[in-house]
Amino acid sequence: MNVQLVECLIQVILSLAADEQLALAGKILKNIPYPLTQELVQLAQKGGYFIFLNNKPEIYTLQYREAIA
Repeated sequence: MNVQLVECLIQVILSLAADEQLALAGKILKNIPYPLTQELVQLAQKGGYFIFLNNKPEIYTLQYREAIA
């Protein structure tokens, strides 16, 4: 990979107006597949992001149906 070329392209993109950057990002990112919901859940579980739910089960249950502040 040509690092200088990539850095130059990034500088050019950042010099564009916000709407031009957004349009360009849409073209660049349209071929990148989004992860499936199941894949995101598995990643979160493997990373331990929801372990805190085990610490306070009485607060995070469906029976309350509202956030407890």
